[in-house]
Amino acid sequence: MKMTSILLKPSLLLSMPGGSEWIFILLAIIIFFGGRKIPELMRGVGKGIREFNDAKGNVKKEIEQGMAEKDAKQ
Repeated sequence: MKMTSILLKPSLLLSMPGGSEWIFILLAIIIFFGGRKIPELMRGVGKGIREFNDAKGNVKKEIEQGMAEKDAKQ
């Protein structure tokens, strides 16, 4: 296998950042947002994740109800 084909695999291109990359990301966040804005930013992220999960649960529940109604009609 050629080295270029190994380097261009999608699994390698989309891998998670390592330790030093996480440190750099955290430092960039602190520099851009400052220490006082980080809790507010994290609250917003948490609220967004919670809303997403609620919406996902509602869609799943509606699909299951629709399937149950279809099965009941048969």
